[in-house]
Amino acid sequence: MSRKHPKVNARQLIKILEQKGFTFSRQSGSHAIYIYEEGLRTTVPIHGKKELGIGLLKQIMKDTDLSIEDLENL
Repeated sequence: MSRKHPKVNARQLIKILEQKGFTFSRQSGSHAIYIYEEGLRTTVPIHGKKELGIGLLKQIMKDTDLSIEDLENL
C-alpha cells in the first residue's frame, strides 16, 4: 500500500527545497526555477495559496529526489 502525499502549496515546497540546498535561479512569470549544485533542476509554479496537484508534486519530487518524509516534516 502506498503512502498518501501531503498537500503542499508553492511556498511550503520552496521552503523544503531551500532546506535541502536548492537555490533560486530565476523566475519566468509565475514559475520559479530552483537548482542544486549537482545539476538537479525543477520549476515551481507560484499561484498564491493554491495547493499543488498530485501529479505535479510527484514530478517535482522525482526531479529533486525529495521523499514523502521530506514533505511531512514541514
